[in-house]
Amino acid sequence: MTTEQISGVNLTTKANVYFDGKCVSHSFTLADGTKKSVGVVLAAELSFGTTAAEIMECVGGSCEYRLQGSEVWSKSEPGEKFQIPANSKFDIRVAETYHYICHYA
Repeated sequence: MTTEQISGVNLTTKANVYFDGKCVSHSFTLADGTKKSVGVVLAAELSFGTTAAEIMECVGGSCEYRLQGSEVWSKSEPGEKFQIPANSKFDIRVAETYHYICHYA
């Protein structure tokens, strides 16, 4: 099931812009203190590093991703999620805009 709306949040209005605008997100905090971000990745192939563990939820478009240490590319489409361990890296490639929610674990 794809998340369509998140209510009762404290939103940071300044965007997080990465890779010359190919990835743009906004951070927000839920009433219970849980931190998340929501954003888009435009057509590109990018590499990200993580500090905290992350769960990427696709809410529109699609992407292919490859976790650190793997040779395999996997696909993520609307309603699907993939997990990235803390203190690791992952590659993402997007043919058309990928819309996501990042849940920090």
